[in-house]
Amino acid sequence: MQSVSVLLLIQRSMLFVCLQTHSLLQVSYTSWFLDAFNYAIATNMDVLNLSIGGPDYLDLPFVEKVWEITANNIIMVSAIGNDGPLYGTLNNPADQSDVIGVGGIDYSDHIASFSSRGMSTWEMPHGYGRVKPDVVAYGRDIMGSRISTGCKSLSGTSVASPVVAGMVCLLVSVIPESSRKDTLNPASMKQALVEGAAKLSGPNMYEQGAGRVDLLESYEILKSYKPRASIFPSTLDYTDCPYSWPFCRQPLYAGAMPVIFNATILNGMGVIGYIESPPTWHPLDEVGNLLSIHFTYSEVIWPWTGYLALHMQIKEEGAQFSGEIGGNVTLRVYSPPAQGEKDIRISTCVLQLKLKVVPTPPRSKRVLWDQFHNIKYPPGYIPRDSLDVRNDILDWHGDHLHTNFHIMFNMLRDAGYYVETLGSPFTCFDALRYGTLLLVDLEEEYFQEEIDKLRDDVLNSGLGLAVFSEWYNVDTMVKMRFFDDNTRSWWTPVTGGANVPALNDLLAPFGIAFGDKILNGDFSINGEHSRYASGTDIVRFPRGGYVHKFPFLDSSESGATQNVLRTPEMTMADSPILGLLEVGEGRVVVYGDSNCLDSSHMVTNCYWLLRKILDFTGGNIKDPVLFSNSVKQKSPLYVEDNQLPSRRTDVNFSTYSAVVGKDVICGSDSLFEIWGTKGYSSQIRGTNRRLPGYSVVDLDRGLNSTVDTSNLKHPKLLGENRSDSLGNRYFGLFYGDELDMPVVVPSHWLVPAIIAVTGILLVLSFWRIRQKRRRRRKGSGSGRFSNL
Repeated sequence: MQSVSVLLLIQRSMLFVCLQTHSLLQVSYTSWFLDAFNYAIATNMDVLNLSIGGPDYLDLPFVEKVWEITANNIIMVSAIGNDGPLYGTLNNPADQSDVIGVGGIDYSDHIASFSSRGMSTWEMPHGYGRVKPDVVAYGRDIMGSRISTGCKSLSGTSVASPVVAGMVCLLVSVIPESSRKDTLNPASMKQALVEGAAKLSGPNMYEQGAGRVDLLESYEILKSYKPRASIFPSTLDYTDCPYSWPFCRQPLYAGAMPVIFNATILNGMGVIGYIESPPTWHPLDEVGNLLSIHFTYSEVIWPWTGYLALHMQIKEEGAQFSGEIGGNVTLRVYSPPAQGEKDIRISTCVLQLKLKVVPTPPRSKRVLWDQFHNIKYPPGYIPRDSLDVRNDILDWHGDHLHTNFHIMFNMLRDAGYYVETLGSPFTCFDALRYGTLLLVDLEEEYFQEEIDKLRDDVLNSGLGLAVFSEWYNVDTMVKMRFFDDNTRSWWTPVTGGANVPALNDLLAPFGIAFGDKILNGDFSINGEHSRYASGTDIVRFPRGGYVHKFPFLDSSESGATQNVLRTPEMTMADSPILGLLEVGEGRVVVYGDSNCLDSSHMVTNCYWLLRKILDFTGGNIKDPVLFSNSVKQKSPLYVEDNQLPSRRTDVNFSTYSAVVGKDVICGSDSLFEIWGTKGYSSQIRGTNRRLPGYSVVDLDRGLNSTVDTSNLKHPKLLGENRSDSLGNRYFGLFYGDELDMPVVVPSHWLVPAIIAVTGILLVLSFWRIRQKRRRRRKGSGSGRFSNL
């Protein structure tokens, strides 16, 4: 009888999916979800499915209530999102470690194109994301009830999620009710699902998680389950490609930035747990001693889960080593005794490693990717880079080599380049190790120490610098403002597609600056066609450099956020967009658009151009087309300071920044020897950063002359009115197939949240519960409760 009721539950769950997909009301309030969660706790529910989600993982009232749900031993299953095939698009709450996040596959066991991909982006830019989804299930062309009569086919992770929720209900039903609460919990159920899942051939771990759910295998695990802790994924194998992408795509080598692998600790022994002592690395043989690992991990494992991050670095004595290193990492987790027990519960977790190591590559082939100066939603309203894309107003995919720049990463690896990630200031890397520092689509400010060091690195240490900028226009940003009726306040972007005023400060020692035009159009270089999408122009460049100009439409004065038809008055003029320069011992290249490198909403790629740029910046290889005499500057490009793009004075940028008002410090993504220090620069003063003005540069004097910085102008920062700005979110639509009824979608859906999660709170204040914060259900279903 028990199994029959479970089967009926699955049918009702699928019916709920159908009904809620076609509900005319597609907007609901966070407070409604909080009330529903309270009801789930009060009625002692076992399983809860949520086919909703959104990018705002800093919506603290919602996130904390999810923690409270799982802490009360309710197993939560949630759809991972329908923002695929883009990477870095995981939706909350499915991206939380205590929630079972579900992706979608088709009946051929291929990842559904709509299914969101990992990694999680909570940790950006200072760490590395976790593996999500946890599992995948069938989510394409699933039959369900039509709202009128009959059936229809549904697709979406919102369909896959209740399929897994129904499977969880079946698994719950096999455990005797008398011992159910002692055995089953969010961690033990996730252990059964991920350990029983069938790994698919082809997709990587950030696409499929542990793989396709397998009911029978998970049943066998639960049938003999004893409370224990484990690590997910349990193995990192560089020889297992493509599953272990991106790790299997680039081997380790001495002198590189630490490679970070972020695993999840699942503690089936109790809602709270502790790590007994620091994790230990156990190499299989002597060669394993060439690997140095530092660990960062959860001090408290709650609720049910924590993290274990490995920071892996090859010692200098392994600079010529080529081969594999194997071994395992162990840690012991303990939890308080369960009810009726006297002794604490202890479990040993094992993470197996099989790593590939190569000799340190030549400097010219080593590229350092700047992650530190990236800001993304939800800490602030960061607008999209291409203003032609009107259905996605946010730049929220992480801007990481392994999220929306993952295709570029693969291309660079195929071209023989080794790409490392810098999540700390420029003072935290040794320029003599790298051929090129690659700056793409950056929104952050720069410490004065960084500006000084980079100038020295390029002029005297021979570092190559490649900069891909984006649009920045204050008038356009003002037009993108909207009134949010949740916070009852106006919100505008904190910067443009890139922070051009900050980039101009960084490039000032080289006599280079970007403007504030928003250029669009097609162009061709030596038969290679590209699209320039909402890029900016170059307004300062020294003589003797090489500058490429093309005719583009400037949409910055015509309302870039509006649907504007081209008129005869809107003429196209030649605009400089690409500049190449030899300066001192190094080389600098600037380009005004990053859309051609970003997998999100890309029209055409410019990987061919990037390769030529890196050949120049890293190896001083000059392409004859790029360095044609016809584009050599016989006189400098120059505009006065008052014509350069200016910072907004109505935005308190320090709220979003890791630079403004902060101290220079090298984080755990730097080489171990400089962790917690100010890095390599001998001129660091350790003072708090203020927004700089623009120093006067005589472009005709040459670039080795001293720049006077004594008259820097510092605009006053005004605090922004942020009434009720805590933890608001808006959920994007988990679209499926066509709807039976029209969908009501508001025109503005961004609600920035500026929250730092500093502790673990078990109870939410009642005033937060009553606050109205909108959520939009995700297509093929909405959250429903399964009460066994």
